[in-house]
Formats: sequence, structure tokens, C-alpha cells
Amino acid sequence: MSLKRKLAVALAAVGITPFFVVMSAGTASAHGYISSPPSRQAMCAQGRISNCGPIVYEPQSVEGPKGQYNCHAGLSQFAQLNDDSRAWPTTSVGNNVTFNWTLTARHSTTTWQYFVGGTKIAEFNDGGRQPAATVTHNVSLGGRTGRIKLLAVWNIADTPMAFYSCVDLQVGSGGGTPTTTTTPTTTTTRPTTTTSQPPVGGTWAPNTAYSVGSTVTYGGVSYRCIQAHTSLVGWEPPNTASLWQRL
Repeated sequence: MSLKRKLAVALAAVGITPFFVVMSAGTASAHGYISSPPSRQAMCAQGRISNCGPIVYEPQSVEGPKGQYNCHAGLSQFAQLNDDSRAWPTTSVGNNVTFNWTLTARHSTTTWQYFVGGTKIAEFNDGGRQPAATVTHNVSLGGRTGRIKLLAVWNIADTPMAFYSCVDLQVGSGGGTPTTTTTPTTTTTRPTTTTSQPPVGGTWAPNTAYSVGSTVTYGGVSYRCIQAHTSLVGWEPPNTASLWQRL
């Protein structure tokens, strides 16, 4: 008699109905999205655009089968992300853009891919390695100008799944939609010297708007904000080098 059968008989003898749970293998535990320049799900989570649906609570969860070319991974609950008729804010950038991924759960990775209009413009191969909590890629836009919707894909190594993030960019001047500049390409309009330090902002907290230069403490360590944003759980200063600089 097998061990499972013996256990079933023993449980039945004391009046307990046995049951066995079969767990499927290969379920992805990884989650992540592009936090800067802000992806569409980051814009929703930060309240920069309204009526986004449940994505505001889980910007890291846009996961679907590999090989798609949309912003919502084919998930109906996140369909708003794929609606190009909405007034998505853009981020003003130059030809070379640094994309920062925030990973709330890490997973072994094959490739990170970047597309514009269905054309792949960059790919980074991790060879199955597990990434850090933040991942940064520098991508050339190939001389494109104007408003651009870029699709970024994080392909997981040991599952058939991938994570999707769309980022709306304004390359150069122009554009008829609201513009949110989170990655300045020049510093000509900003002071070249600093005569005083910004006030200390106290202890870091989620759901708080921080401007460039604000300082906070977290875990007994001080940090300075290097990119304006509204904080979220998972964006603690030690986990987001693109947002905070340790002092």
C-alpha cells in the first residue's frame, strides 16, 4: 500500500476526510514595471491620470504570455493601459533614455526588450540570471522625434510569461498632450550652484509627493530625492536608486 493510501486510511479511521492539493509548477512569482520614466501603470498608481481601474493598486502585475505587443498583457482588468485615446502624460527626453525597472519580486530572466511601433530597438540578455530589485537600461531611440509610445517587455526565464510596460515619451519639442518632465535632458534652466540645502522632510512615507532635493530618513539613514515622484509601498529609498540618493 502506498504512503498516500496509508495516510488516507488512517485519517478516515478518525473521521477526517482526506484531501490532497496538487500545486502546478512554473507559476511566476516575479512582478515589476518601469518606474521611470513613468510607465502608464506608474502614472496611474501616482494619480497622474484618473479612472485607471485596479492597476492603481498593483502597477507591478501586468503579466501575460510572452510574444504580445500591447500595454496590458491581454488582461481585461488592465485594458485602460492599452487605450491610446486617453490623455497619457508624456516625459520629455532626448535620444538616449535610461529606463528604470522596480521589481517587487525578482525572478530569473531571459531578456528585456524595447519596442517602438512594433520594431524592436533594444534587447538586453540576462541569460537566466536573477535580477536585482532595480534594473536599469540605457536605450537609444534611433533618432526618432516627437511623441513616442514605447513598449518594454520583461521575459521570465522559467515560465512562458512576461511583464509589460508602456511608456509615453516626448522626444524634442512639441506635442499636444500634457507633459510631465521627470528626466530633464539639460540643466540650463536650473541653478548651477546651491546656496542652501532643502529642508529635511522627516521620515519617508508612502503616498507622499517628494520634489527634487527633498531629504528624508529611512532606517536611520538619510536620503535626498533625485527625481520628483509620489511614493508607493515598495519604493522605499534603499530599493529605488533612481529616485533617492543616500547621503
